[in-house]
Amino acid sequence: MTDSVPEGATPGTAPRTAPRTGVWLIGARGSVATTAIAGCAALTAGLHPPVGLVTETPLFADSALPPLDSLVFGGHDTSCVPLTKRADALVAGGVLPYGLPAAVHRHLTAADAEIRPGGPLSGDTRSEQELVDAFAADLTAFTARHHLARTVVVNVASTEAAPAPGDDRLPPSSLYAAAALRAGCPFVDFTPATGLRHPRLADAARRSGLPHAGRDGKTGQTLLRSVLGPMFHHRALAVRAWSGTNLLGGGDGAALADPAAAAAKNAGKERVLAETLGTVPEGQVHIDDVPSLGDWKTAWDHVAFDGFLGSRMVLQTIWQGCDSALAAPLVLDLTRLTARAHAAGLTGPVDGLGFYFKDPESGPADLPGQWQALVALAERLEPGA
Repeated sequence: MTDSVPEGATPGTAPRTAPRTGVWLIGARGSVATTAIAGCAALTAGLHPPVGLVTETPLFADSALPPLDSLVFGGHDTSCVPLTKRADALVAGGVLPYGLPAAVHRHLTAADAEIRPGGPLSGDTRSEQELVDAFAADLTAFTARHHLARTVVVNVASTEAAPAPGDDRLPPSSLYAAAALRAGCPFVDFTPATGLRHPRLADAARRSGLPHAGRDGKTGQTLLRSVLGPMFHHRALAVRAWSGTNLLGGGDGAALADPAAAAAKNAGKERVLAETLGTVPEGQVHIDDVPSLGDWKTAWDHVAFDGFLGSRMVLQTIWQGCDSALAAPLVLDLTRLTARAHAAGLTGPVDGLGFYFKDPESGPADLPGQWQALVALAERLEPGA
């Protein structure tokens, strides 16, 4: 960050001396990344309260998390649209408040200068190894250039299809994950992508000794399911069918118009019901691309269940929200928690972060159980714990 304010400082403050943490976003010019970067700048400048950030609650007061104003942003993206333009578009779509892009323009410009070309793009002839080497070099240079204590890589790119059976190639998400391992960076997969779960990366992930978390951020429909599923189960109410529909716009809606990408997304939604109910009820989740919705989404669920003496009942829910505004604080939370886990010497899947994911790598599937695991993590992260 340049201009008249030292890098890492906000106007009117002394230069920062505490260690800084890198946030390397895959899909760095997308809606979620832009909202996270602009939002972090707004919070550190005192322009808005930290609504939606669990890490800003008293629970984590003693966990020694990296401060929000210590975060330095960069990333990979295949888009060339500057963050300032993306932020203006998000204002027009009602995602960011009017005037915010101008207020945090310097921060957006500084982050945009740290975004490097992603890939592979159409016609890219580089091998997997060459791509991983290039991405890892970008990460290493970013960390060194800003004298960062560590850099956390967070995948917030569009949903990709799962590899076809027998296809051993690394999909883009796994190329980025391999680069994170190569560069010694903790990895967070906020998407349902293959990422670190590719079989070819299993040994490298274990040997790296790095903490990681994923996958697929839980922001709306599945968040409700992780609460309602245990309710039916613990009250011994028999769920006969659970159907849902998602109406999405923006880049996510376009990406999920691909049936293979939608199948990857729905797998986590269905798994939550199977694990919290103990069975898989009838019904499916449908995802419809509605471009006019932009970054807003509507999720509808219809639950048919049996009560005492076979009485048949129905629960219907409607969730309407802004996907980027729901996801951005979770990205900031996960970055801070994973960075602190790395500093504390934790390795492998970080127990307690399942609270944030549809398809967590460890721990319970129900939200109350996940919350208790997160509370335990907060205590483990305290210095001297």
